[in-house]
Amino acid sequence: LKYAMTLDGKIATTTGHSAWVTNPLARSEVHQLRAACDAVVVGGNTVRQDNPQLTSHQSGLHNPLRVVMSRNLNLPEVAHLWETAQAPTLVLTAASANPDFQVLLRKKGVEVVELTPLSPSRVMAYLYERGFSSILWECGGILAAAAIAEGAVQKICAFIAPKVIGGSNAPTPVGDLGFTNMTEALTLERVKVRVVGSDCLIEGYLPEKI
Repeated sequence: LKYAMTLDGKIATTTGHSAWVTNPLARSEVHQLRAACDAVVVGGNTVRQDNPQLTSHQSGLHNPLRVVMSRNLNLPEVAHLWETAQAPTLVLTAASANPDFQVLLRKKGVEVVELTPLSPSRVMAYLYERGFSSILWECGGILAAAAIAEGAVQKICAFIAPKVIGGSNAPTPVGDLGFTNMTEALTLERVKVRVVGSDCLIEGYLPEKI
């Protein structure tokens, strides 16, 4: 799981604007991180809010399979992820979801697969079956929390920028995990801390049993 947040723990403003939280050097590291992965996973909210490309942005570097999880396929008809000349895109959705939009995506060269249940653990199993073993989650807080809760995330890479934007409703990198006591907090192991330009990168592994 990779995310970038401000010093006060926000991944975007209250309006959803997030370009850019981190500095160019940190973003370049993210591009290299993507290049080292087999697939990158986002949810529908990320597609709607950010319209990401999810490529390595550098010639000569590997572009991973771009995976979108969307239960209802309430996605924009035009998006960078539907442009498949540079990198392939796979949309995973629920059974019988929005057949017309499925047709539209396939005409654009996007692969659409219905999964039951459409959950992070099922997605990981499906991707592994297809030979994708190194998966990078670049999703928003709700999907990130589900991925952590289901054991679909082993490592966290958190870029922290020395910025404060405030906002009680501004989105955070990880949604509700159901914890009520600090003793329940997930403490990362084998932690590394590194300065990247003006930002800070904290990397660590989640405990095996969550």
